[in-house]
Amino acid sequence: MKSISSVNATLGKSFGLLVLAGATLAFGGDWPQYRGANHDGICTEKILATWVTPRAVWKAPTPGGFSCFSVGGGRAYTLVLGSGEEVCVALDANTGKQLWSVPLGSAKYDGGGDSGAKENKGGDGPRSTPTIDGDRVYVLSAQLALFCLDAKSGKEIWKKDLCQELGGKMIRWQSAASPVMDGDLIFVCAGDGGTLAAVNKKDGKVVWKGASETLTHASPIVATILGVKQVIFFVKSGLVSVEPATGKELWRHAFPFKVSTAASPVVSGDIVYCSAGYGVGSAAAKIAKAGDKFTVTQLWRSEGNTICNHWSTPVCKDGYLYGPFSFKQFGTGPLKCVEVATGKEMWSKDGFGPGGVVLVGNNFLTLSDTGDLVLIEASPKGYKQLGKFQAVQGKCWNTFAISNGRVYVRSTKEGACLDVSGR
Repeated sequence: MKSISSVNATLGKSFGLLVLAGATLAFGGDWPQYRGANHDGICTEKILATWVTPRAVWKAPTPGGFSCFSVGGGRAYTLVLGSGEEVCVALDANTGKQLWSVPLGSAKYDGGGDSGAKENKGGDGPRSTPTIDGDRVYVLSAQLALFCLDAKSGKEIWKKDLCQELGGKMIRWQSAASPVMDGDLIFVCAGDGGTLAAVNKKDGKVVWKGASETLTHASPIVATILGVKQVIFFVKSGLVSVEPATGKELWRHAFPFKVSTAASPVVSGDIVYCSAGYGVGSAAAKIAKAGDKFTVTQLWRSEGNTICNHWSTPVCKDGYLYGPFSFKQFGTGPLKCVEVATGKEMWSKDGFGPGGVVLVGNNFLTLSDTGDLVLIEASPKGYKQLGKFQAVQGKCWNTFAISNGRVYVRSTKEGACLDVSGR
């Protein structure tokens, strides 16, 4: 492994910064983890309802990977490639200037060799998104090493090898999950045959261990269903829900697995939706509770790739899912609206591919896999585009962050900060 100083020097040369316009950034409205504070892709801020060309605040190279930005405390964090290693970088959220970088280990992935060599090799690089909590940043590497770093300096506070300590083996294509936090706990699944577990964010000690499962490429979520907070893991056997504090299993629901599942579950009231690529398709299950016992009933199941999310997790508003529904339809895959209780397709619009989506009020923003940022009305009545802008160049199989009226978006080539506040 190269030293931090040498990685800093390498990345310092590649991070030629282009600052297009400056402004003072307030620290409100943080986007602290993958898909936002509640891991549901929902932004509670108000942004422009219509726009043609959002004001660019800065652009900076973000070489390699599908990691997203997390934004907090005046900094934006993401994972990039540097000299054959995964690297966590911190940028000034106001200017895009690199503040520090820390290597996390090998960037080799199944089927591609050294992903630092060329784009499209080795899965294109890191897929996990950092999680911010106060003065600390938590990062999960592709090799399932969980790091706790000082937010200001990048200095390592503690590190945990999940496979080694929790009994798992590495899965095919390595991990793409992000650290999901609630309170003092970080929820993880330790690879193939490892245990579900909760790790204390302060010292990295294991608080509880659950059932032995096999990790998919999907991140777990924390949600409240029927008044009960729970962590829902999307593992090879299907959906497994546990108590956050103890790991006690609340319910589980079988769902087929073939090759890969990277989209997280989506909760709408007492309904949980999940999906996978490679012909598996999607399903929705209704959760019921009598006393302290939960039961699960499948509402519908759609096989194949018509109602399918592979990399992209949809968002839900008023009982309808919005997002990219396609499998390996790069640049052409449709954006759809699907009724979560029935699986009925309400409308479909081609030309997006596997990108990201965030719900903002009565609208949603989506990022196509070619870098178009599109504002669309969140209505089951039909597709209504409110704005479109080429935000970045490069491949975008990831989602983005919205913080203090700004969109933080990136590709395998570059990251950008765009002002959509209307101020």
